[in-house]
Amino acid sequence: MASTPPRVQIPAPGRILVRGVNWLGDAVMTGPALLRLRERFPAAHISLLTSEKLGDLWRNHPAVDSILLFSQDESVWTIGRQLRRESFNLGLVLPNSPRSALELWLGGVPCRVGYGAGWRHWLLTHAIPPRPGYVPMRKRSRAEIGRLARAADRGTPPPARVSEIPAAAHHLHHYLHLVAALGANPAPLSPKLFLTPEEVGAAARRLGFASDPAASPPWFGLNAGAEYGPAKRWPPERFVAAALEITRRTPCRWLVLGGVADVDLAGRITAELTASASSAASGAPALPFVLNLAGKTTLRELCAALQACRVLITNDTGPMHLAAAVGTPVVVPFGSTSPDLTGPGLPGDPRHRLLRGSAPCSPCFLRECPIDLRCLTTISVEEVANGVSPGKQ
Repeated sequence: MASTPPRVQIPAPGRILVRGVNWLGDAVMTGPALLRLRERFPAAHISLLTSEKLGDLWRNHPAVDSILLFSQDESVWTIGRQLRRESFNLGLVLPNSPRSALELWLGGVPCRVGYGAGWRHWLLTHAIPPRPGYVPMRKRSRAEIGRLARAADRGTPPPARVSEIPAAAHHLHHYLHLVAALGANPAPLSPKLFLTPEEVGAAARRLGFASDPAASPPWFGLNAGAEYGPAKRWPPERFVAAALEITRRTPCRWLVLGGVADVDLAGRITAELTASASSAASGAPALPFVLNLAGKTTLRELCAALQACRVLITNDTGPMHLAAAVGTPVVVPFGSTSPDLTGPGLPGDPRHRLLRGSAPCSPCFLRECPIDLRCLTTISVEEVANGVSPGKQ
């Protein structure tokens, strides 16, 4: 059962400011907390302060009345002046950074609620202590990883996996615990994003994919990038091999997805899949038709493309969370991170297949592997292909 923090005693607020988080996947995980906040204060005007790169994520979201954007190079003083003009009476600070609390302090928000950490608790009127059962993402040292790897090579039984932790440790509960301090229901909800049929249709026409889920053959998605670093990236050649094996089993077409940083990677994967299709022997099962959308979509168009997919094969990255939030099952090889802490959707959702290798040092939470990436290379092509369900549930 979710724990409830001490209740913050405040008058019913008319204007609430929520300072959003800065990473795409984390932002999706805050959605249930925002919905619970809306339930708690149905008549309040709720504004979300977020980076301009994430602004479109919240379009049409029922918990958000208005969106305030800031650019990466804007100072806290500029943001503070912007907030003072809005006359908020309650501010909820979702990130743990000192800067995010300072923005609301400079903005003159009289009641400021967030987790108290370090010296930033002086900037909050109500500093909430860490929730019971909170599990931090502790980075392993290179020396520790080396010791664990050498022990495994000698056949020494590994220690209990750090990531085998209760579902309540998922970061989704990190944000729900904060809104519970304001009297909101802490029970988890599945993260959801809200697209209109019109914008899905417009994206399908502009980008060239069929938005009809009954279209034959169906679209499957492939997302081989990961902004955080190479320790989260299953090898590209395995994405190609898995796509070919999946297509051999189930006729489908492929949407290759990614951001601007993934354009070269997506181009290589598209070329390999296309070459395999063109060299298929006569009478062999049809190999995939491939549409490369990497670097070509807006955030909303990416959501629409993901919604059109029957399944997404992806690393642990922002589009993984987007896909789950628009209702698309995901198959994910996890490497340096933990699905128990930051997995997609509602923890335990049986539609998703979250795969982990046998490395004793995983999760290490590092951007780059200091040894041989065994956490990912021990996840086979067959495991990923077997994770694809025959139909979208």
